[in-house]
Amino acid sequence: MFGIGMPELLVIAVVALLVVGPKKLPDIAKALGKGLFEFRKATDSATETIKETLKTDELKKDMDGLKDSLLHGEEEEKGAPAPPVAPVGSGSDAPKTADPKPQS
Repeated sequence: MFGIGMPELLVIAVVALLVVGPKKLPDIAKALGKGLFEFRKATDSATETIKETLKTDELKKDMDGLKDSLLHGEEEEKGAPAPPVAPVGSGSDAPKTADPKPQS
């Protein structure tokens, strides 16, 4: 825990016992334990909030990608050139296909 070994913990406990006294040491230890518990609970809550935010951002990116692919075509075909579009001509430029008689 924090790079502190057993001998260091014993020294800290003896110093705390001398400074605080044997009557108040259990109360202080209990308050310290509650404080650490609350701190750990708050950090876990913050971690969960950050994870949810990251998931929301990823979902938004996925939805934007899906929307773009539906609006602008398949994502796989982005690199391929678009097929040529036949120009729509005016009445005289358009070929006549409805005439069943061959021209002589």
